[in-house]
Amino acid sequence: MKRTILAGILGGLAMFLWSGIAHMALPLGEAGIQQIPNEGALLAAMQTVLPSHGLYMFPNMPAGMTQEQYQTKVTSGPSGLLIYFPKRDFSFGRSLAVEYTTELLMALLVTYLLSTSSAASFGARFGFFALAGLIAAFGTNMSYWNWYGFPSGYSFAYMFTIWMGYVFAGVVAASMKIGGSKMPS
Repeated sequence: MKRTILAGILGGLAMFLWSGIAHMALPLGEAGIQQIPNEGALLAAMQTVLPSHGLYMFPNMPAGMTQEQYQTKVTSGPSGLLIYFPKRDFSFGRSLAVEYTTELLMALLVTYLLSTSSAASFGARFGFFALAGLIAAFGTNMSYWNWYGFPSGYSFAYMFTIWMGYVFAGVVAASMKIGGSKMPS
């Protein structure tokens, strides 16, 4: 069990380091994201129209509107999602800590699952992680791309970033020979 936990911790660290490289050294972190030109007028309008922090969808769908009417409304004008903060208490250090904790937990969970599997060879152990990464990457990102129109560049770059995090964590776990039995090691 100690080796499984160590593999999860090291795998989480590998995921976190890869994520940092993907976002700070490679263009993956900003793929598909654009800056708003002349944002002042838009920001002033948002401050007067939006009541509070939240996730807003537009155009709105008032009560009683049918799906057909809404579809016409969406296809005939602007539509999208907006995450809005009237003022945001942002801490880079806190965000990094949350990111690391998230990746650590993901790596620990998949390492635990791997430890209960019969994957005995390096390739089988690595493949287990790589497949788990594909599931995680597609899980929400394809739905956001499909339903909410997230830009393809953003969606696919983010899916690649997530998947590669699992690939790097998988190299760690596979190298530590986690798996190959029915009981956690």
